[in-house]
Amino acid sequence: MNTSTLSLYHLVRKPKIDVEKAPLLIMMHGYGSNEEDLFSFAEELPDELFIISLRAPYPMPPYGHAWYAIHWDNTNGKFSDDVQAVASREKIAEFIDEAVEQYPVDPDNVTLLGFSQGCILSMAVALSYPQKVKNVIGLSGYVNPDILKEGFRNNDFSKLSVYSSHGTQDQVIPVSWARNTKPLLDSLKIENTYSEFPVGHGVAPQNFWELKKWLEERL
Repeated sequence: MNTSTLSLYHLVRKPKIDVEKAPLLIMMHGYGSNEEDLFSFAEELPDELFIISLRAPYPMPPYGHAWYAIHWDNTNGKFSDDVQAVASREKIAEFIDEAVEQYPVDPDNVTLLGFSQGCILSMAVALSYPQKVKNVIGLSGYVNPDILKEGFRNNDFSKLSVYSSHGTQDQVIPVSWARNTKPLLDSLKIENTYSEFPVGHGVAPQNFWELKKWLEERL
């Protein structure tokens, strides 16, 4: 489903139970994937959630999309196109405002769930605009300080909680990058949990059940 008045193409799963103001979960896929990817998790997540799965704005033929370009040859010492990433950060922040206005959801109970690039963007949005986000579930990603809003350390993070996880065998994003997440969040006094699993660039079943339990406790 895509609602034309909203700025990013997306799929929707409405709550399975009657909720006046549903908690909102927004999913963001990884590089080269699409909105169908994480949406496969939707049926296993809490019934009261209003779930939206976003499609990233930059097309990657034949059918994938990206939140920003990646320079696999590390052009000029830059792995990612931070200009595109910041543009996507702003698109997502804008989409949150649109979604809470258009759909019957609770603006004070918004969770971002992102995988890989989607995780990096989820972290960037939450740290730049913590007033818009209550929870972040960041899978197989990291915090890129270069795409955070200037002065983000002065934000009020008192209502933000973060769950992040990574595979110790990840060949795409090194686990050493992900291990910087918890110290940064701790320095900002953000309530957070970090877990590692003996897998590659993916989500192990035990990882999914752990994040589901974490989310259920915070809805």
